[in-house]
Amino acid sequence: MSSMIFVNLPMQYAVALAVLMLVALCGIAEGQEFAGREKLRAHSTEFRKEVIRATDGVYMAVGYSASNVILIQGDSGSIIVDTGSNPQEAREARAAFGDLLGGPVRAIIYTHGHPDHTGGATVFAGNDNPDIYSHQLLVEGAPDIVRGRRDGGDQFGMTLPDALYINAGIQLQYGRVTPPTREGYVPPTRTFSGDQLSLTLAGVRLQLLHTPGETRENIAVWLPDKRVLMPGDDFYRAFPNLSPIRGTRLRPPEVWIASLDKMRDLGAESLVPGHMRPVMGADSVRAALSAYRDGIKSVLDQTIEGIRRGERPDELVQHVKLPPHLADNPYLQEYYGSVAWSVRAIYSDYVGWFDGNATNMFPLPEKDRAARIIGMSGGADQVLSRARDALAAGEFQWTAELADYVLAVNSENVDAKKIKAQALTELGERQINATARNYYLSSAQYMLRHLPPQ
Repeated sequence: MSSMIFVNLPMQYAVALAVLMLVALCGIAEGQEFAGREKLRAHSTEFRKEVIRATDGVYMAVGYSASNVILIQGDSGSIIVDTGSNPQEAREARAAFGDLLGGPVRAIIYTHGHPDHTGGATVFAGNDNPDIYSHQLLVEGAPDIVRGRRDGGDQFGMTLPDALYINAGIQLQYGRVTPPTREGYVPPTRTFSGDQLSLTLAGVRLQLLHTPGETRENIAVWLPDKRVLMPGDDFYRAFPNLSPIRGTRLRPPEVWIASLDKMRDLGAESLVPGHMRPVMGADSVRAALSAYRDGIKSVLDQTIEGIRRGERPDELVQHVKLPPHLADNPYLQEYYGSVAWSVRAIYSDYVGWFDGNATNMFPLPEKDRAARIIGMSGGADQVLSRARDALAAGEFQWTAELADYVLAVNSENVDAKKIKAQALTELGERQINATARNYYLSSAQYMLRHLPPQ
């Protein structure tokens, strides 16, 4: 801060002005530090409850469940595309449609098999006995996850207290109010295994297009007469979740890109996604799908080029970024998926786990490495002292890593757990990515919850 502005001021005023400026600067710094969190909070407006008209005869219920429920009106009844997470939320969506949902439900279409899209089918089927359509791959099963410790709950913040929870990136909440259930699921009765299925339901001409992306069985529903496209989970207002941290395989980016190309070429005038609000107008739809496609391709191309140069994952994530015109795009903000996680998953998928450093072929067990580092550092107390210093300095990642060395040797060290929980909380509060935030804060809560009573 320049002293020139204080030259002609009495000392007490100069000091007061300096304090005021320092407070103002600290407020700006704090605002910048938590800018990601505040953007995530603002993002919650995407999930406000509303029935939105996409065009004549096509409506979507947003915010009543973890995913949207879409209503297509026909001349002899209704068609439902995706059904919400569970019967309770499906009933709320059905009530929100009111008189718009006229006549019997003639058909239900699952864009893919995720529970938040299929768990409310019984509510919409009722006694109407509708046909239920999906791709054949949904029936065969899509084993993209190995069930175990990371079951997805932590990335959705299902156990977080309300005071810490904001949203789940592409949905307001999943499983926090009403636990996930399959009691409302009805198996498909009509499937197809090719690239598309053309049919007429309740007098409405439509095409079901196989568009693998977030899931291998995803289908887009295309209404050629109304120029309305329902892409399922291949498009949402957040960077795509190419590599979910809950424990799934890489969602192949090349396949996702091809699906976006196919959908973009349709020339849709309304884009009605499985999460959040629609995109309206042919130019806006094309621009949104193009940006989404280009964002995935940019990360893929940069990562492959870095692999060819011999770069390792830790090096790649330092410079593989979306170019500015895509980084600023509202449909590519990292509320849900992460560029860095995508880079690591692409690397592993293309060239395997080994990063090329011979030291890493047979590394020391984590406990052995930690014991040696702690010994070199003067003992666990010294390491924890350095961790406290790092925490005070705002070096939260380093704090967590230092605590991990101590916990690797003694998993019951209470001080290490407290310090790590503080570091994870600080890291979580600075995230724009809801998945990262929820996982950081959930992990911190588990550590604090299992501490012995003081």
